[in-house]
Amino acid sequence: MKIRFLDRATLCPQTVLREPAFAHELAVYDRTGPAEVAARMADADIVIVNKVRMDRAAIEAAPNLKMVAVAATGTDNVDIAACRERGIVVSNIRNYAVNTVPEHTFALIFALRRSICAYRDAVKAGRWIEADQFCFFDHPIRDLAGSTLGVIGDGVLGQATAAMGRALGMRVLFAGFKGVTGQGSLYTPFEQTLAESDVLTLHCPLMPATRNMIGAPEFALMKKKPLLINTARGGLVDESAIGAALDAGQISGAAFDVVSVEPPPMDHPLMLLASRPNFILTPHVAWASEEAIQTLADQLVDNIEAFVRGEPRNVMGA
Repeated sequence: MKIRFLDRATLCPQTVLREPAFAHELAVYDRTGPAEVAARMADADIVIVNKVRMDRAAIEAAPNLKMVAVAATGTDNVDIAACRERGIVVSNIRNYAVNTVPEHTFALIFALRRSICAYRDAVKAGRWIEADQFCFFDHPIRDLAGSTLGVIGDGVLGQATAAMGRALGMRVLFAGFKGVTGQGSLYTPFEQTLAESDVLTLHCPLMPATRNMIGAPEFALMKKKPLLINTARGGLVDESAIGAALDAGQISGAAFDVVSVEPPPMDHPLMLLASRPNFILTPHVAWASEEAIQTLADQLVDNIEAFVRGEPRNVMGA
């Protein structure tokens, strides 16, 4: 079996990628540019890919390809339809980030709710000395206990984030689908969730129905001036509307770990907000604890070994 890993650098260097337990020839590339994809996978039986785009042309140019092992949960970079037509199995990684993403989410929530970055920067700038007393109160500090956490997305990560919120004494609302009513008592209507939440956190996939699901009209519904946290996917929020919402006081702060273009150019709307005390941008690392990435790498090889045994797992569309 010829295995080609097209973007090993998307996993941290200390992650151990064990050798599959069958006869194989493995070629590992740290990065693969768009013009290199077809050539590097041309003779492959199995391709490992994280974020490199595998389009129909590249797939059709790989006559021996039998499996695409995606080193991530999201598979939007792979032409699933083209693989299905050829009978190529596409497997992804599941439930590996159940600790790291919720922990990162709450790190961002705490940082904003207690103005940690703003106070750190003020101390560095000499404000504590200028205040000439044991403390100063330039930035707001709010408890989480007793506040309302609105969770958009009720999968494994949304549920784990909700559990953390409850442990901190927060009231938790799971938002229903936007524009859909009658989903039952477990869900709060989307617009009501926006209106009642002190913190809104996104844990849903990006699809046509969720693209830009929060924009200027939705910000206008946010009566409690919540924090907005996105550790899910870039594109769920209209990024061009966030600055105006902050300026208008419709939200009290925002923190994003994902952007519609990664890395974002310097003139991207979120990059232009990066110096504000009530905005935090992290570089798509909510998933990236050492423990989570090692779990991912182990599951990746498990998926490949299962496929070779004739027992494919985590198959997209299955």
